[in-house]
Amino acid sequence: MQAKKRYILLILSCSFLLYCYFSGHPLKSELIQNSRRDQLPSFASNKELSEAPSHLQRQPDSIAKPCRMETCFDFSKCEGSDPKIYVYPTEGPISTSYRKVLSVLRESRYATKDPTKACLFLPAVDTLDADPLSPEHVSDVESRLLHLPYWKNGRNHLIFNLYAGTWPDYAEGALGFDPGEAIMARASASETIFRDGFDISLPLFHKEHPERGGVPPAATANPFPAPRQHLLAFKGKRYVHGIGSETRNSLWHLHDGNNLILVTTCRHGKSWKDLRDERCDEDNREYDKFDYEQLLANSTFCLVARGRRLGSYRFLEALAAGCIPVLLSNGWRLPFDERIDWRRAVIWADERLLLQVPELVRSVSSERVLALRQQTQLLWEQYFSSIEKIVFTTVEILLERILAHRSSRQREALIWNATPGALATLATYGDSRAHYPIAAPAPPAPPASPAPPAPLPAPEVPLTSPPPTPGNTFTALLYVQATSPALHKLLANIASSEFCEKVVLVWDSERAAPSLKSLARLAGDTRDALPVLVIDATTHYPGEGVSARWQPLWAVSTAAVFSLDGDAPLLAEELDFAFRVWQYFPERIVGYPARTHYWDEAKGAWGYSSKWGGAYSMVLPGAALVHRGTLALYAAAAPALRLHVRRARNCEDILLNCLVAHLTRRPPLKLAQRRRYKAPHHKYRTSWSDPEHFVQRQSCLNTFATAWGYMPLMRSVLRLDPILFKDSVSTLRKKYRKMELVTS
Repeated sequence: MQAKKRYILLILSCSFLLYCYFSGHPLKSELIQNSRRDQLPSFASNKELSEAPSHLQRQPDSIAKPCRMETCFDFSKCEGSDPKIYVYPTEGPISTSYRKVLSVLRESRYATKDPTKACLFLPAVDTLDADPLSPEHVSDVESRLLHLPYWKNGRNHLIFNLYAGTWPDYAEGALGFDPGEAIMARASASETIFRDGFDISLPLFHKEHPERGGVPPAATANPFPAPRQHLLAFKGKRYVHGIGSETRNSLWHLHDGNNLILVTTCRHGKSWKDLRDERCDEDNREYDKFDYEQLLANSTFCLVARGRRLGSYRFLEALAAGCIPVLLSNGWRLPFDERIDWRRAVIWADERLLLQVPELVRSVSSERVLALRQQTQLLWEQYFSSIEKIVFTTVEILLERILAHRSSRQREALIWNATPGALATLATYGDSRAHYPIAAPAPPAPPASPAPPAPLPAPEVPLTSPPPTPGNTFTALLYVQATSPALHKLLANIASSEFCEKVVLVWDSERAAPSLKSLARLAGDTRDALPVLVIDATTHYPGEGVSARWQPLWAVSTAAVFSLDGDAPLLAEELDFAFRVWQYFPERIVGYPARTHYWDEAKGAWGYSSKWGGAYSMVLPGAALVHRGTLALYAAAAPALRLHVRRARNCEDILLNCLVAHLTRRPPLKLAQRRRYKAPHHKYRTSWSDPEHFVQRQSCLNTFATAWGYMPLMRSVLRLDPILFKDSVSTLRKKYRKMELVTS
């Protein structure tokens, strides 16, 4: 009887298992399919590991609320040519880091104090730290956001957050508030919570990260051989009580104490001694042998492994040190990857194939190591070295989206990943070095007056289309305060120039402006007369002072702008030689009169000098070539700095040099300076002979250095001089023979 029962039970069990197998087949297939998402072959090729994962490979099912710019953003608020950001007044507690974010935006060219003219809104509610255990955590964020007068469920609002999700699933639940339809600019973002084309991924930065300026890149010049003392390095915490990934707990398998330095410590937290495992003591001893800063400086590759969060402070630290990041954080959305091509600066690894990491980094050629390291330095310098650059990069990405929505045009990715970078090129400008804005602004209307002057003539070239040869001619932009023989001589030399296309004369005097329409060419020159456009600055740009010289960019149709004072004693050959040099260096200021800055130990401040010497750091735009886009950037510079120039009626040339050096990290280029090129001797006292003039310029220099957080000017001893290139060609056949004949 017992045997019969056992047989019946066995038959029923087999029948049930067969039923479950066949009837549960779809469920089984789905479970198998899901489980394979987290599996890799036991071995992957180095090419598969080192390349960036594709969108389909890295994008799991999103758990975030779906939002796109077309559905959660009101483009009607951004109809103007220059979209602005409104920063709410500060109320309540603000952390040091978020105060820096608010400060750089309030003082930037993006800001407006009129909320009705704003395209974007930035809450002054501290949303950076969502960790309730953090001393800088701000409670009741959601209630404060809901009480903002223009909140409207977050539409057109920008929210910064550094800690988006934590272990184990790195989800958004720890955010602590509902962002609604606000654009989230967040660090450590997981693919599962990131809304493509809407959110922006940020780098995780320290509280001590500088507001402006920042540490210069540490490895700007790396001659071969490229490898450093250590091949791969990592020094950091590991977690023994379940608040981080298992990846760091396994790094000791790769550590060899020489070529591969991968050390961790469990010596953190209040209860680490109670929770330590059998490896803690040995790990701590190895950990103490190595200095973190020296590891960064002496390692070719630096491991960036996830821990409590997907992002890590080590990412920015590696970039700054020129140590190539090796990413070991599956599912992490890299900072600004919408526009930055990280394939040129980092190496991808996979946490599931940790033991292949040494072979992966050994397979990278020396040539690629050098290229990767150089790219890390460029990206650090352009986008990450300060909070100001991180915030401005975020805003520029948003402005590009708005521009693309309106005109289906935006800057190419190349401009983001090559010098001078996107922050040095306005979003409304083309990418080519020789091209100028996609759409230039219309000329300003003169102010109302009892007897208004005649309207400005329309530009001869349509502003929305490039000229036939955008890179082969220049526009002479003259700033004139009085007529003189020197002005007439300069105009005659400009008319003799081989490359001048047009003259724009900015008249800044209470006297009547000259009625000059064109300049006659040299006898035998078959070209038409050189057109001249005279603009009365006192009428069209009242109160601008010396800054009025660069205001009428709407009248300039070339990329090259030769900025000239009305009494600049330049020959036609000097004009042409300067232009030929500028064509090779269009991102720099190229010209003749030079000045320098120096550190005054006695005063503890920067000094300004006009003495001739071997070194210089400024080329004055009274006789210099500048890119049209550079002058547009000057017009869009920080309002506080431009206001300082207008009030002083001085220093616009210093500000322009600082701006260009800040954006390009390159010095200007000085050309051959004839001995007779000196400030003209006037019968009456001029500003150049006034001691207060130099005191004021020194004050400007220090004001600008404070505003940028460092001194952006860079010294150079290079002088490009055609006279030095002697050859056997007769004097009459030399290209710049008049320059060589000058002796006084």
